Formats: sequence, structure tokens, C-alpha cells
Amino acid sequence: MGLGDLVQKAVYLGIGVASYAGEKAGEKLGELRVQVQKLADEMVERGEMSAEDARKFVDEMVSRAQQPPSVQSNDPRPSEPRKIEILDDNEEPTASTPQNSVEDMRRQVMDLQEELRRLKRD
Repeated sequence: MGLGDLVQKAVYLGIGVASYAGEKAGEKLGELRVQVQKLADEMVERGEMSAEDARKFVDEMVSRAQQPPSVQSNDPRPSEPRKIEILDDNEEPTASTPQNSVEDMRRQVMDLQEELRRLKRD
């Protein structure tokens, strides 16, 4: 077997692998479209979405699946969650709001649990 034959077989192997991968990707994309379409149809049935919105939803999901994954940042640290502050209805946000003590938090949890029980009874 000469070098030309070896190169030709390598090229054919590469083309075959690329073709197989393309077929598999097409099958998976078709399966995704079917699943997303079923979800959209269910949402239309329940009145959560119009038929036009469902069509746009399916198209958007399929186009997202066709896009390559987004490039991750070079920062190896995981991003930290955004800190939030829970305020009372009458409390104004301030930069120096002190941390609640553990006892205050327990009292608030107990109050919320009691309110939840009351709402379940009503």
C-alpha cells in the first residue's frame, strides 16, 4: 500500500466520521425540536402561550441548540451569588443596616410560619 492510498483512506475516514457526526447531530436536533414542540403545544392548550408565541419559542430553542456553547471567562473562581437585603415594609434601605441577631431571625421565621398556617386555614 502506497502513501497515496494511505492518504486517500485517511481522507475518506475523516469524511465518513464527519458525515456520521452530522447525521447524529441532526437526529438529536430533530428530537429536541419534537420535545420542545410538545412542551409548546401543552402550554398553548393550557392557555399559557399563543400559537404564534409557541412557534417563536420552538424556533428560538432550536437556534440556541445549534449555537456553540458560550465562551467561559478566564476567571477560575465561581461567581459569587448576588447579595440581597430583605427590608420591612416601613424600613428604608440604607448602606449601614445592621445584621439581625440570630434570635431576631428565629422570631421572624416563627412569625412567618404562623402566618403561613393562618393562610392555609383561610
